[in-house]
Amino acid sequence: MATTKGGIVAARQNQMQAQGGARKSMQALVQSMMPQIQKALPSVLTGERFARMVLTALSSTPQLSECTPQSFMGAMMQAAQLGVEPNTPLGQAYLIPYRNHGRLECQFQLGYKGLIDLAYRSGEITDVTAHEVHENDEFEYELGLTPKLRHVPALKDRGRVTMYYAIWHTKAGGYGFEVMSVEDIQKHAKAYSQSYSSNYSPWTKNFDAMAKKTVLKQALKYAPLKTEFVRGVSADGTVKSFTKDTGDILDAPDENTYDAEAETVEAPQDEPAVDKETGEILEKPKEAAEGNLL
Repeated sequence: MATTKGGIVAARQNQMQAQGGARKSMQALVQSMMPQIQKALPSVLTGERFARMVLTALSSTPQLSECTPQSFMGAMMQAAQLGVEPNTPLGQAYLIPYRNHGRLECQFQLGYKGLIDLAYRSGEITDVTAHEVHENDEFEYELGLTPKLRHVPALKDRGRVTMYYAIWHTKAGGYGFEVMSVEDIQKHAKAYSQSYSSNYSPWTKNFDAMAKKTVLKQALKYAPLKTEFVRGVSADGTVKSFTKDTGDILDAPDENTYDAEAETVEAPQDEPAVDKETGEILEKPKEAAEGNLL
């Protein structure tokens, strides 16, 4: 028994040393990329601040250090070029470890607030919002030639969330909306988000924000937005490699696989998962419940 226990402890120590070495190597790579990071960033973000966010993400999510350097740099540079903060309480974007054909890679995901920020930056949108509908709210909508939507939230005892909707208005007076049920949101996420079931995915703890992002993306498909916004949204959920020869990272091909061989990464059972929204260390991974999800 002592020998077995000692072997487990030694193996764990070796694993921790390997992770520490991988993290230091990735941190050094990030520091070496500072000129490219600064060049890609918009004026609202400094290279030093962005680098600190990335280094914090590496510390809070150790498996990011085990991702291929090219995919991690690709996800990081997409966040930089779009001017969104990765893995911070703002919820603008996420760098997520993802097993792609047996190889650990880093996937870039836009957050709910990142999508809204990109929409406003397009210059065409004056208002864009998303809301949840509870079972005791007054809610009705109508499609056809004269679409209508009316939502009066209950003052108390609103009940469980049943639907989500998003609305946008333009400077020219145009508008549009989209409505999705919780079941439709979950079905869509399982079909299109390869990291949906991962304990590192924002879907796990931030279902509400991710649900709003999903319905917003569906609504904004019909908004008169510029090409730059469309390019930014197309980066969501991608895995891209970045090397010194890579040009515009948003134009690089998506290397995601969409078959049964692609697997999401779970947090190790002896290593607590990290809440990407608050930075809280969780005692054990928690499954997102249907009643109060994103």
